[in-house]
Amino acid sequence: METFNLFLVETFPKDDPVAFTFFSGYMAMFAATIFFWMSIPMVSNKWKTSLIVSGLVTFIAGVHYFYMRDTYMATGESPTAYRYIDWTLTVPLLMVEFYLLLKPAGAKLGLLWKLVAASLVMLVAGYIGEAFYATDGGMNILWGIISTLGYVYILYEVYAGEGKKLAAESGPFIKSAQNKITWFVFAGWAIYPIGYMLLDGNLLSGLADTLPIDLVYNIGDAVNKIGFGLVTYSAAIAMSKEESEGVGASANGKTAKTVA
Repeated sequence: METFNLFLVETFPKDDPVAFTFFSGYMAMFAATIFFWMSIPMVSNKWKTSLIVSGLVTFIAGVHYFYMRDTYMATGESPTAYRYIDWTLTVPLLMVEFYLLLKPAGAKLGLLWKLVAASLVMLVAGYIGEAFYATDGGMNILWGIISTLGYVYILYEVYAGEGKKLAAESGPFIKSAQNKITWFVFAGWAIYPIGYMLLDGNLLSGLADTLPIDLVYNIGDAVNKIGFGLVTYSAAIAMSKEESEGVGASANGKTAKTVA
């Protein structure tokens, strides 16, 4: 029975872009985790949770990529189960990230639950289609459509729904962060339904030989999860600096009045 070593892969095919993105993906995720968590002391208290969540997303993804890398190298097959376990944990956490970003602008828990529910619809339907109906073109497409509806709802909330309205009424840093996240969801997350459509019998299955599904997913994960975190980090740093300067100016004003 063939076995593989989780800590050392003996051969690495230099002409396999999928293997390359599995290796670079898990290293990038772990590096991002260290960066986000080491940045926590640099932000004010109300932004610390946001950076903790950002680091959790990339840490969980890094652990799963560690296992997905070895599964792929040992079998040559797509690690579907590992990937969906990863997504089931990290995508709802990305929704928590978005909620925490908008919380200072007045976001309520109702928005978070709607986004989490939509993400679970997207993931559960995608897993059913990919794991159980990968060779059944009709059912595969049906579950793909259901999954895409969850994605479209998240895009609506971010682009034109409650998330957009809250950001429009907030300060420039949250507006800028919300706008960047909109592009991540619109362009970056579109990689996932495209990858799904590469499955056998699906709408883009003819391209699967030149554009492997794991290559699409690996690039999408790295861009979206690390990118989401960097947007949160930038907003947290900028707003913490603004709050610090505001407190400093207020304290200086009080000191001047006392001296007078």
